[in-house]
Amino acid sequence: MRNLFMKLILLERRLFQWINGRMHNRFLNFWLYYLTHLGGATSAIGINLLIAAFAQQPWRTTGIQALAALAISHLPVAVAKKLYPRMRPYLALPGTRTFHNPLKDHSFPSGHTTAIFASTVPYMVAFPSLTVVLLPLACIVGFSRIYLGLHYPSDVLAGAAIGTSVAAGTVALWI
Repeated sequence: MRNLFMKLILLERRLFQWINGRMHNRFLNFWLYYLTHLGGATSAIGINLLIAAFAQQPWRTTGIQALAALAISHLPVAVAKKLYPRMRPYLALPGTRTFHNPLKDHSFPSGHTTAIFASTVPYMVAFPSLTVVLLPLACIVGFSRIYLGLHYPSDVLAGAAIGTSVAAGTVALWI
């Protein structure tokens, strides 16, 4: 079992290094540096707050659901970061490419990925036609976290799972 676990870690590191190293180019550097901020607190809260405050129904309710999912999803992320203090890849792997002001807290799970999925899933449920735009956008934000040297692929997958499940649960339990 330990042997399998070590092989998975090596495979993940190779995947990280391929995305973070070999895929780098000027086009992706520009777009991913800016798109990653859609998963940040300012954008995620701000966009949903504007929709909740100023949009007509059913958008308003969906914006409130997204805000609730954002708030709730922050709890398992905070707990996981304390329980699993994983060092960020740019600190652990020499040669990792990163950009301005990299984060210094723990890597697992990706908070940006959690936030973008928690924010977009309620809209995808309420307005399924938006899924063609929102799902790729959420995946791009998750991908950007690896590309920018801030997270391993498993950090991003865990963030997507947390954000999606909390948002789906929030929508399902909405009264």
